[in-house]
Amino acid sequence: MTPRPPLPPFTRETAIQKVRLAEDGWNTRDPVRVSGAYTSDSRWRNRSEFLVGTAEIIAFLTRKWTRELDYRLIKELWAFDGNRIAVRFAYEYHDDSGSWFRAYGNENWEFDENGLMRARHASINDLPIREADRKYRWPLGRRPDEHPGLSDLGL
Repeated sequence: MTPRPPLPPFTRETAIQKVRLAEDGWNTRDPVRVSGAYTSDSRWRNRSEFLVGTAEIIAFLTRKWTRELDYRLIKELWAFDGNRIAVRFAYEYHDDSGSWFRAYGNENWEFDENGLMRARHASINDLPIREADRKYRWPLGRRPDEHPGLSDLGL
């Protein structure tokens, strides 16, 4: 198995790097690419769904990004210890009717020795927003380095 640095145990610096790499991956909206950051038997709880393994993760992400259009995400480190990281995040998207939402959540992550995530527990709430209230307006893809993070945006 090919390691995916940074590897645990995490320091503050490497935990922040790991969070940004996860954010960058999810902002590609590429289910296969994103699934490469997880162990083949990774276990997820995402809202009320429970997933195990690469095939289920890819299917879930494919469904997600079919429904959540123009998806843009920001993650921020909350805490870390050893091989675990806790993050908070918010993302914006619209549905196929053009209604916009901002989803807020927290995730708890556990990594194996190769830096692959073997567990992901996510709690998420959606809030309808007006298009005019969007805060994430960068071109689709990676959030630019100069774009404010969650704390800077007051989220």
